[in-house]
Amino acid sequence: MAQIDIRNLRKSYGGAKATLHGIDLAFASGEFVVILGPSGCGKSTLLRMIAGLEDITGGEIAIDGRVVNKLEPRERGCAMVFQNYALYPHMSVAENIGYALKVAGVPKAERERRVRETAAVVGLAEFLDRKPAQLSGGQRQRVAMGRAIVREPSVFLFDEPLSNLDAKLRVTMRAEIRKLHRRLSATSIFVTHDQVEAMTLADRLVVMNAGHVEQVGSPAEIYERPATRFVASFIGSPPMTLLSGELEADDAIRLKDGHRIALPVGSRVGLGARRVEIGIRPEHAILTRVGAPGSAEAVVDFIEELGASRVVYAELGGTLFAVTVTDAMPIGSGDRIGLQLPADRLHAFDAETGLRLDLHRERVPEPV
Repeated sequence: MAQIDIRNLRKSYGGAKATLHGIDLAFASGEFVVILGPSGCGKSTLLRMIAGLEDITGGEIAIDGRVVNKLEPRERGCAMVFQNYALYPHMSVAENIGYALKVAGVPKAERERRVRETAAVVGLAEFLDRKPAQLSGGQRQRVAMGRAIVREPSVFLFDEPLSNLDAKLRVTMRAEIRKLHRRLSATSIFVTHDQVEAMTLADRLVVMNAGHVEQVGSPAEIYERPATRFVASFIGSPPMTLLSGELEADDAIRLKDGHRIALPVGSRVGLGARRVEIGIRPEHAILTRVGAPGSAEAVVDFIEELGASRVVYAELGGTLFAVTVTDAMPIGSGDRIGLQLPADRLHAFDAETGLRLDLHRERVPEPV
């Protein structure tokens, strides 16, 4: 296990625009951290810099208090699992797992013992004599993980390791990776663009966008209180719907289509009138009949049937709203419905900065 401290980390390629802009992060020993973001946000670059596979333009990376900027990858105590497995096709499973030990000069008997133990951990004890071409995608990924585990590293680095697997196998491998982490208790950093992987695997989640860290927190914290407009729209499936509007001085929000949402009395402190973007999660919006109190009229566009629930997409004021419902309300495409946006479920973001605004703070009583 190892603690990792990243201070003002920057990366640029020649005269090109910077890829990472002053990243500051700290990973506790034994923690499972997931770095999540869209393609091109810099998450894999950050991982490769920790591993020593990318040069550092500026800043520091320290592992257990030792700055590793100038150290070779093999000197950092990290093991990396790649997206494409990177197995030697002419070697058996046993040879692939034990190759790093062989290069390091570990005696044959010790090497074979550690390979057998590692194969048992990742469920490959019966496949040690097979070549990678004789294995399934999930088994190949287990070989790649076994090759990392056998080195007994203090840090595991996962670079989108499940991207090449089918949906069912990804679910199985997520469980395997989580189980493996509990068993080994090593510090683990997992990079992905898949928010389901991120939410199910992470002790702590780092959301990145365009070379910046947008938010750090537990999956529940980030889902329930997104710090920025980007996080709100990126986390969640379907994502949060955002509407432009004006925050008025009398504790109300007026949307572009004229619909007015009254906030609870005394819920807002010192924000003033300003342009905002209002968001609500699909499970918090409410479908009702047309003309119901507090509802706006919307038109059903299409419906996704998910078995235990369904997602209704309805157009309101030119914006397509996603609403998750679990009842059997008889509706279809083209139907007119009522859409309620409960004030206590709204998220607000400044239209200029994209930063979260707190609509629901308690008003502090004035001193007597």
